Amino acid sequence: MDNKRKSISGSRWAGAVLRAAYYSLFIIHYSLFSSCRNDVMVVPMENIDTGGQTVRSEIRGMYVLNEGNMGSNKATLDYLDLSASDSTVHYYRNIYSERNPSTVMSLGDVGNDCQIYGQRLWLVINCSNKVEVARASDAVRIGKVDVPNCRYVAFADGYAYVSSYVGTQYGGSSSPLGSVFKIDTLSLQKVDSVSVGYQPEEMAIVGSRLYVANSGGYQGMTGQGYESTVSVIDLNTMQETGRIEVAPNLHRLKADQRGQLWVTARGNYTNEASSIYWLEPDGRGGMRLGGRLDQAVSDLSIVGDSLYFYGSQWSELTMKNTVTYGIINIRTHQIVSRSLSDSPEIQKIRMPYGIIVNPIGRDFYLMDAKNYVSSGELLHFLPDGTFDWKVRTGDIPAHAAFLFK
Repeated sequence: MDNKRKSISGSRWAGAVLRAAYYSLFIIHYSLFSSCRNDVMVVPMENIDTGGQTVRSEIRGMYVLNEGNMGSNKATLDYLDLSASDSTVHYYRNIYSERNPSTVMSLGDVGNDCQIYGQRLWLVINCSNKVEVARASDAVRIGKVDVPNCRYVAFADGYAYVSSYVGTQYGGSSSPLGSVFKIDTLSLQKVDSVSVGYQPEEMAIVGSRLYVANSGGYQGMTGQGYESTVSVIDLNTMQETGRIEVAPNLHRLKADQRGQLWVTARGNYTNEASSIYWLEPDGRGGMRLGGRLDQAVSDLSIVGDSLYFYGSQWSELTMKNTVTYGIINIRTHQIVSRSLSDSPEIQKIRMPYGIIVNPIGRDFYLMDAKNYVSSGELLHFLPDGTFDWKVRTGDIPAHAAFLFK
């Protein structure tokens, strides 16, 4: 359009005035409504019938935390009802906003972990620098704990331990050492902290020791080299007593029923491939490196002697991800099955982003992030790997926790 003034005559002028008046009234109405909600619109909860059938079990349901793309402030919480009175499995999208309408900005930016401890639901919201705590029974908010650049949470003896990058997102060469914060689960007060390696990720507790996977992710991106150790924390003193050398860019860390730890390494995305290691008891109350499997593992869920996993490995040669699914026997340390990859529905998954296995029935769920910026999917499979149903989730479904009766 040029800079000349253009006239509006007759009916065109009248129409323009009416449209302007209508638009002004809409803005006033919207502003008044928004001010009552602290400038945040409440997205209504959605009830979806999955078509699946409920099974009598001690498990009442499952919470699904959707990360939401970074910077979009779209972390959301969904709930899978596995004990509905009509014998049908229902999926409720976006329950947190509706059940906590006065919470400013709802959950926040990037949901990074979801755990239930006692009667409380803990949601780690990474880029919003907080941990939301709600009633596990209905997700009604109890309070929050401010933790900078928080990542994951673990629990023991009435305390929550939250790993933290400490520095701001993508701090680069100026990033400080990471920390683990100790939080009283009743008062929600931070009571202690300890420094660990750079950019700590998942943690696991064995006995009186907390083990922390250090990634050094920011350092790796700036050419300074990734971290490659697991920090060992004495929970009685909240002191780091040592580090176990494993591999570059550690991420997942979970304990199994045999007292072992399973830790994943993402490699350096060029000449160091992703892999998974196990740590075993050293006979002196600590842990030592046990061995390695040349298998990319992006996420895992352990039930009994079976470690279910999916792995996404980036190749510079093909410029794409190769995705595999399978089961590792934690007793023999061998991959015993890759048959999960044979399922047609699994092959349709665009970007796997989470896995969780029912500890009672051994049916399992896979989460598909799709294109990262729109709704993902939750897929349910029977214990033998047979596809059951799938449902639309929030953006980037990645973390889940079972709610027991």
